[in-house]
Amino acid sequence: MIEQPVKILIVEDEMIIAANISLQLTTLGYEVTGIISRGEEALVHIKQNQPDIVLMDIQLKGRLDGVETVKMMQQDFDIPIIYLTANADDGNFNRAKKTHPYAFISKPFKKLDLKRVIELTISQFEAKENNGKSSIDMPISPFILSDCIFVRHHEKMVKVDIKDILYIEAERNYSRIHSKDKEYLLVTTLKDMDEKLPVNLFLRIHRSFIVNIAHIDEIATSHVVISKKAIPLSKRLKEELLNRLHTI
Repeated sequence: MIEQPVKILIVEDEMIIAANISLQLTTLGYEVTGIISRGEEALVHIKQNQPDIVLMDIQLKGRLDGVETVKMMQQDFDIPIIYLTANADDGNFNRAKKTHPYAFISKPFKKLDLKRVIELTISQFEAKENNGKSSIDMPISPFILSDCIFVRHHEKMVKVDIKDILYIEAERNYSRIHSKDKEYLLVTTLKDMDEKLPVNLFLRIHRSFIVNIAHIDEIATSHVVISKKAIPLSKRLKEELLNRLHTI
């Protein structure tokens, strides 16, 4: 049996941006079912060429913006939505959240950001299909982009700036982010976090801890100090940490 590529519809009224997204998706191995600039046309396209994922610009021009288009689409179809945003105000962002999208991605974004957010969306949709649960009730993995992470916190997706993360602690199959202001429990392993975080900022210094090396205040024989918290430092990783600090 030949595996079919994931089909993605792009709804974006800035054609240069849409064409660039289409090129990136094609090089990543996805099939673009269309590039559409209006919500009304997107609804017709979805009925005729039902895609697997829709990339939807929130602030579409015309009678229907992106959020209204999604609301109408969801009356007939259960298709994962990834919203494209460009400095969306709180009002539009909150409206979009009520449609339970699988992700938000801010324009402009890097190819790697797009790749990761689509992979996470596919993974979550497959889990939903396999378990027969709604996406609202399922534990949500974090969306890790180049400069931020979107995490589920008190039934909302919130944005955490990567530069504000102090360290991340393993809790069995979960990971706890310690930021400057809050803590967030993520449904993902520390190993998975280690593979996806920017390597220039983060380093796993112990089997249970990843640290943001920019926030290290002290380095002792067997631990580092970040914001008055002593974090264990593995002997075999200490040299790597010192080498990394010399290069920043």
